[in-house]
Amino acid sequence: MGLNTLFNSFIFWGAWVIIPFIMEIIPSIGSAITLIKKRIKNYHPAPPAAYPEISLIVPVYNSYDSLRACIKSIHDSSYDDSKIRVYLVNNRTKDDSFHVYTEAQKEFPTIRMQWLNARQGKSRALNLALYNSTGKYIINIDSDGALEKDALKNMIDLFESDASIGCMTGAILTIPEQIEEYKHFFSRLLRQIEFVEYAQAFLAGRSYASEKNEIYTLSGAFSAFRKSTVLKSRMYNTNTIAEDTQITFQMRYLMGQKVKLCDNAIYFVGPIEGMNKLYTQRQRWQRGSLEVANMFDSKAFRPARLLKDVNVRTLLYDHTFAFPRVVWILALVCLYFMDFSTKMILFSSVLIMLIYVVIAYLYFWSISIFLREFPDIKKYYKSLWWAIPILPLFNMLTFFIRLTGIFNSMNTTSAWKTKTFTEEVEEYKNVVKSDMKKISLLNSKLYHFMNES
Repeated sequence: MGLNTLFNSFIFWGAWVIIPFIMEIIPSIGSAITLIKKRIKNYHPAPPAAYPEISLIVPVYNSYDSLRACIKSIHDSSYDDSKIRVYLVNNRTKDDSFHVYTEAQKEFPTIRMQWLNARQGKSRALNLALYNSTGKYIINIDSDGALEKDALKNMIDLFESDASIGCMTGAILTIPEQIEEYKHFFSRLLRQIEFVEYAQAFLAGRSYASEKNEIYTLSGAFSAFRKSTVLKSRMYNTNTIAEDTQITFQMRYLMGQKVKLCDNAIYFVGPIEGMNKLYTQRQRWQRGSLEVANMFDSKAFRPARLLKDVNVRTLLYDHTFAFPRVVWILALVCLYFMDFSTKMILFSSVLIMLIYVVIAYLYFWSISIFLREFPDIKKYYKSLWWAIPILPLFNMLTFFIRLTGIFNSMNTTSAWKTKTFTEEVEEYKNVVKSDMKKISLLNSKLYHFMNES
């Protein structure tokens, strides 16, 4: 084997296979094994002698269709209604959600509910309720979902068993019944993959991060705080669309609090409405991460802390450049121009994807073990075994959406509502048409000028 061939082979396997293998695949295998051990042990904290009073904050914005189910899930919870105080915060809703609230007062009289009117913005709504809340713990849930019946009890069990926990997030899954209502194959497929993605993200990814005290962000859909802790913070920031990430950074960097996941506290949300919603949602998450990182621009976010600080690592790998995936894309272009065999490039690409599929099935097995205490969810999750090989492709799609979010954040102002994929394509077409008209007009003027000359 010639020196040149050996050198080219080293570059190929280094850039195309070894780098992503070391940076993503090996850590993923390690985390999967750790989670499997954790699932087999199946530890649950003992319940407290007496359950404390808690406050539930529910921001309401155009929630007419989902609010009753949300309130009903609180009523049906195994947590004692007399220990729950619910604050429904009107975030300038444009529908008749207030009517749902008044009807719910009659239907569920054992729940103490209060309606609060806030200024526009979810963070302002949350802050208003925080100032008015009572109880030892404050729990935020979105109005477009429903609690699993033991979610509140399981979350308080974990809080009461460990006084060092200042805040925690629950596990978010999409509602299986709503997924199966979609009759069109590809519409249902998108939402089934989303269900698997959420299960892996929370019951595997965040569960492992929680073991290491490395939770990057509390879920805005379901998060909880010790009241004594959150009221000492700077509260929810109104200058970012990622108020959940911002308050997580406060807890970790400013207050030195432990941030945990209660993986058996499950909150169900509606499935994604479509590709346009997925496009705007993931771009919003991306933009929010960048905004929050900029707010905490300090020595803590130096690249040198890459191996020490989960927030730096997550920002670089997952929320900004997704570095190993960028390596693949750049290496693909470089290797093509370096006259590498197309067959070799395709073979290594398939090899990498197969390894990711194997890892996904390790997570699948781990999650299936965990879900044995939720038999209905486990049955539905296991029925989606065939979707696991598609998940790496879905993750690659969302990576490109996040990458687009970076570019869009450079020339647009921060806003909760952003342009959908359809709107951006239409805008692009209009720009192209406008440019073509200008070229045509210039060409026409040049033609007349030349003829007149």
